[in-house]
Amino acid sequence: QVQLVESGGGLVQAGGSLRLSCAASGRNFGSNYMGWYRQVPGKQRELVATITSGDSTNYADSVKGRFTISRDNAKKAVYLQMNSLKPEDTAVYYCNARVLGFVIKDYWGQGTQVTVSS
Repeated sequence: QVQLVESGGGLVQAGGSLRLSCAASGRNFGSNYMGWYRQVPGKQRELVATITSGDSTNYADSVKGRFTISRDNAKKAVYLQMNSLKPEDTAVYYCNARVLGFVIKDYWGQGTQVTVSS
């Protein structure tokens, strides 16, 4: 079982920066794939960035060059550094843990609101 708690959301002006954090519980954090997703009302949740156990990263085209995902296995934490924020980045951001095994399981945090004003 994995529990995820996000923090770091808030209100920021366009062009500003925020850093989201996700604290995880559970065993074998280092072997989990971790990711950040976001969702706005009326739309599907979309991938923002992912990071593998080997620190390979993947980003949505809309955030490439502006967002950086990282992880600290010793702290069981994953981060999302968001720079040059745009109003269209406004959403609830969710932390995801994908536990690989015989059955793949996805776990989600409760979400943190990011609002970018123009």
